[in-house]
Amino acid sequence: MTESPITLLAGDAPLTLADASADGDALWLGPADLLAATGFVLKPEGLCRDELCFPLPRGRETEFAREGNVNLAAFWRYRGGAVSEAPDDHAGRIDSLEAPDFTLPDIEGNLHSLSDFRGQKVFLATWASW
Repeated sequence: MTESPITLLAGDAPLTLADASADGDALWLGPADLLAATGFVLKPEGLCRDELCFPLPRGRETEFAREGNVNLAAFWRYRGGAVSEAPDDHAGRIDSLEAPDFTLPDIEGNLHSLSDFRGQKVFLATWASW
């Protein structure tokens, strides 16, 4: 486990984190460092910035938060690589009701993108085997 100080290279300038530790692929931040690095705080309802909250996946909470510290790397992966997105950007995407584009193969291996169906009603069914 790597102890502080850790320097985070994101945003306009490097940020030295006073209360952080790295353990494998986890980057654990204390509350002050989390707020300084991302603008998020840990609340009972999840990781929140102002009115925008991301609930932690049920049953996996300890992957993301332990003893008031947050695994920023896990949160980054969970958010699809976006942690510093402005709340207005996220809210705008939700208000537009437009899903992000993705491409997946069908049973014969032919690729289909969601954008191929823009302007049409689409029903997406998903499942997991775990």
